[in-house]
Amino acid sequence: MSAYIVDAVRSPIGRKNGALSGVRGDELVAHVMNALVPFDPAEVEDVQMGCVTQIGEQGWNIARMAVMAAGWPVEVSGTTVDRQCGSSMQTNFNAAAAVMAGQLDVVVSAGVEMMSRVPMGSNGGDVSSQVTDRFDIVMQGISAELIAREWSLTRDELDAYSLESHRRAAAAIDEGKFEREVIPYGDVAVDEAVRRETSLEALAALKPAFDLEGVVTAGNSSQIVDGAAAVLVASEAAVSRLGLEPRARFVSFGIAGVDPTRMLHGNPPAMERALAKAGLTLDDMSVIEVNEAFASVVLQTAKDLRLEDRMGDVNPNGGGISLGHPLGATGARITATLLNELDRRNARYGIASMCVGFGMAIAGVVERL
Repeated sequence: MSAYIVDAVRSPIGRKNGALSGVRGDELVAHVMNALVPFDPAEVEDVQMGCVTQIGEQGWNIARMAVMAAGWPVEVSGTTVDRQCGSSMQTNFNAAAAVMAGQLDVVVSAGVEMMSRVPMGSNGGDVSSQVTDRFDIVMQGISAELIAREWSLTRDELDAYSLESHRRAAAAIDEGKFEREVIPYGDVAVDEAVRRETSLEALAALKPAFDLEGVVTAGNSSQIVDGAAAVLVASEAAVSRLGLEPRARFVSFGIAGVDPTRMLHGNPPAMERALAKAGLTLDDMSVIEVNEAFASVVLQTAKDLRLEDRMGDVNPNGGGISLGHPLGATGARITATLLNELDRRNARYGIASMCVGFGMAIAGVVERL
């Protein structure tokens, strides 16, 4: 059975303490969900929602809270998922798997993270000595430094990639490429984290953020932001019954576990597993989204998969460095951006991949219809 993508939309992404910082996460994602569903929401059987920092306003199973905030019937259920940065790619996987298995017909896969209001890491705790006895558990910025060192990535390369991310995101905004996916919230209609004024000189002036002798800076890392996104997934029966016109389908997914110290280098095996399950290769993928957690992660992935000559197909409209990375929402956000880029290229296949904290990665293959 096929898991059809009927549509995928998102909020604008607000910069830290910016235009969306006065909005609760459950209310923002409820707004996006209402824009996503063009029929009676009573038809939705479940909402699977990614959210990493599940505390405070993002606690109490924010998926269920968002369903109620949206005014949907109480019969619509919701659950909240934490696979760190890959959370709403995991909810894509959950929704697609349930539909493919014939267990559900209509599922919303969503994600939200209001990083201005609920600080990253505020729900964290101590790590068991049974873990720390086996592994050196470090912060992600140190992992990004380890990757840069092991893959021989220079500061100049990281900064040049970051500048290009901002350039691509600004061009995408100016050319209206995000208009189909962005659902305005009040007067906020445009992503506000893109730094149009930045330059190689400005990026080079930034001090290393995690290692005084390192190459990873705030400028070549993803930005702390606020945002929400949602994907409508339906079975063939639901598509027919509700008179829907699906835009794409989920083909396959891949999950990989890797060394939790370097932690962020799992995109290649996750992508390879997703492609193998689909019987496809990277040559079949017209668009390749690799979450820009850090510039070193994208460049490491490109090196491992020999994509250096295809960088125009990798994050063609920017990513986490320029648009920002609202942790739990990014998987669904990338899905929306990927789908629209496939439309613009009149292309068939695309893949999206995300590294995940503590040594994991998740990837999904999408086929445009």
